[in-house]
Parts: sequence; structure tokens; C-alpha cells
Amino acid sequence: MFEIVERSEMAQGTIISNWLRAPKIAKKALPGQFVILRANEKGERIPLTVADTDPERGLINIIYMVVGKSTALFKTLQVGQGYMDVIGPLGQPTHLEKVGKVVCVGGGTGIAVMHPIARGLRQVGNHVITIIGARSKDLLILEDKMRAVSDELLICTDDGTYGHKGFVTDMLKKVLTENKDVGLAVCIGPVPMMKFCCLMTKEFNVKTLVSLNPIMVDGTGMCGCCRVRVGGEMKFACVDGPEFDGHAVDFDELTLRLRSYLAQEKLSYDQFKAAHGHNCACHT
Repeated sequence: MFEIVERSEMAQGTIISNWLRAPKIAKKALPGQFVILRANEKGERIPLTVADTDPERGLINIIYMVVGKSTALFKTLQVGQGYMDVIGPLGQPTHLEKVGKVVCVGGGTGIAVMHPIARGLRQVGNHVITIIGARSKDLLILEDKMRAVSDELLICTDDGTYGHKGFVTDMLKKVLTENKDVGLAVCIGPVPMMKFCCLMTKEFNVKTLVSLNPIMVDGTGMCGCCRVRVGGEMKFACVDGPEFDGHAVDFDELTLRLRSYLAQEKLSYDQFKAAHGHNCACHT
């Protein structure tokens, strides 16, 4: 068992942070890589990016949003309990190089994915401008941690309850207009957010990386479920990614793939909630 040693709830209890005991993964995981977790013998395998590591304590941090049966099941796990399986680190790590000025854009739980990447980009000598966004202030996560790894931190909320009122793309346009020397953009969040960020950076001719989240099963390139079209070629997010050139990604096809099992996912989630009643510990 991979024991949960620290647990916290964020964003109205819909986003959960777990620090897990996984010493071998903690020593090897690099920014951008992920693990696949399974709660129990009958559980679904879920890929989640490693949000942070503590190699000295042998711990890794994963942060997830409760959106369906498996993440609702994850939420029921408390300190002292744990996951049956944690496999990793998987995927290609972020290529960290000094390009001068970098803009990092994180939305929702994508902020957790962005944290080690922004920190790594800054550690190699870049000036990091970070934009983070959420629907409202109470859904914003990791503000203090992102501020600590950024030279500048800009905050957006859709409803204006905190920071700039509007989307991260509004702030991205402002940053790119005012900083003609941005050498790289990294955009991680919901697929529509990444798509429109990439359309924006393309206008300014700024190289852009995105981290993709297609449906995944084995995480080793064997099953083919996580295929994405990049530059007209089929790639596997688990072994070729999860990061790709955002200007080459077919976001429309990715969106269709993510919707493939919505009906089955809803049925499974509804059955889980019905079976657990008030002890479900999950949110719709």
C-alpha cells in the first residue's frame, strides 16, 4: 500500500491534495511526469501528474478534482490509508532550458501540474511570469506556492471575485503585448483553455507547450487509448508526451476522444453515489 501521510481539501472540497509514501518515485520523478494510481483491486487506473516531491521524506504529492466515480473513491481515502497501486514516474519530463523570459499559464487543477514546471524553468535561469486562473476565488489553488516559484504572478477569475475579472487568455494577451521578448509559453489546464491560449501565442509567434490528458489505460504505449494527433501524426500521450507543441495539437479531436464515454462515466458515478449515500464524500 502506498500510504497517505498528509491530506488536505481545497476549493470547496472538490480538489484534494495527497502526500503519498512512494520513495522510489520521489527520487526519480521530474517536472512534467505523472503516475498511474489505483485505489483498490477493482479500481480504475487514473493518471495524475506529480505536483511535487519530497525525496528526503520519500513522498510525492498528487492533486486531483473529484469529477467521477474513481476520483470520488480516491476522496474517501484518509491519512493512514492508501492506494493499492502507484506506478511511475511515467511520460517524458519537461525539457528545461534557459530561453530568457517564460510565461506559464495554469487553469484549475492544471495549476498543480504547472507548479514543478514553473519552478524548474526558474531554477535554470528564466524570468517566469505566471498566470493562474479559476472560475472564482474559492476554486483557486496553490497561489502561495506559485508565487514562490514565479518572478511575477498574475491572477484571473471568471467572475471577478479575485484578481483580474476574465479569462487567462485576456491576461496572456496583455503579457505578450507588453513583453515582446517572451521565448516560451507553457499552458496547462482544461482543453478549451489550452486551445485558446495556443491560438493566442500563435498570433505572437511564441513557442508553446501544453500537457495533454486523454483517456489512458496502461501508461506504457501498449493500449493506444491515449493517442492524440500532433502535427498530423498520431502520438501516444503516455510515452511521447504528456507535453507537446501546442500549435500542432488537434484539440478538436482530443475533445471528441475525451467525450467518448461520458454516458458510461455518468452512470458509474451515479451508481457510486447511490451506493454510498451520505458517506459518498463527493460533489457533483
